[in-house]
Amino acid sequence: MKLDLDDAELFLRIAELGSLSAAARERDLPVSQVSRALARLEARCGARLMHRSTHSLSLTDEGDTFAGHARRLLETRDELAASFARQRAGPSGWVRVSVSPVLAETVIAPSLPSLHERHPQLQLEVMADDRISDMARDGVDIAVRTGTAHSDQLIALPLAEHGRRLCAAPGYLARFGTPRHPDELSQHRLITHSVNAVLNRWPYAAGKGYARGAVYQARGHTRSDNSAVTMALALQGAGIARLNDLLSREHMARGALVPVLDDWFDRSRVPIVAVMLPERHRLPKLRACIDHWRDWLAGRVRAPT
Repeated sequence: MKLDLDDAELFLRIAELGSLSAAARERDLPVSQVSRALARLEARCGARLMHRSTHSLSLTDEGDTFAGHARRLLETRDELAASFARQRAGPSGWVRVSVSPVLAETVIAPSLPSLHERHPQLQLEVMADDRISDMARDGVDIAVRTGTAHSDQLIALPLAEHGRRLCAAPGYLARFGTPRHPDELSQHRLITHSVNAVLNRWPYAAGKGYARGAVYQARGHTRSDNSAVTMALALQGAGIARLNDLLSREHMARGALVPVLDDWFDRSRVPIVAVMLPERHRLPKLRACIDHWRDWLAGRVRAPT
């Protein structure tokens, strides 16, 4: 298949703007020229890539697939150009990062000023979502997640570790009382995760009379699909939540949240990892981001050993 990368780049811009005419205006081209570029791509792919109507435009399934591949082709082109044009200027180019909203707020956003100071030619696109993306399909360079990678097809590099603990707002505890034993949790309002069921299995601490690996199955009075929203609910006194240290530590320090049943629930630490496709993990721009985040986190959470 012979593809013109300029046509592929124009295709992605059409998809982003949602309009042939908008893409034409942006590039100061006739709409007919943009339409011909799209027609050339569809002819070479042997498939319709976009649904077009008078008032809307959307990608077909084939177009969505093509967009992911086109994005990677253009990134490879840009990387090749950058490697020749700025070999001595340090890492450069776009890095597409998929990250949970919690880590986006607590790690990526606050670390960006120092990352850009350290590597001024790096550019980041942040995709914040609790759901795990398809890295190849979505053109993701790095997925920053907690836990371990569950695929032999991915490379996972450790950045740091974090723990979780039960906590609640003082106002909630003043109103409903502070539980002294896990059995009392059934009488309390719990905040749980509506998508990731694993986060609702709260493991007991060792040596408390529970079987090894035993967990408390939390039943939510309130549920959310977003950990940042879960924290906001806890801060407003909606109930008891199990939050990670990165999210809760500052609120704990100022007394807006207080620990609950600390001795009864496991606080073992789990890794924060940077996950990449094997063919991309050695790219200088990706390693620059990972090294920076590892350094940045070292002073804030426990580094992996």
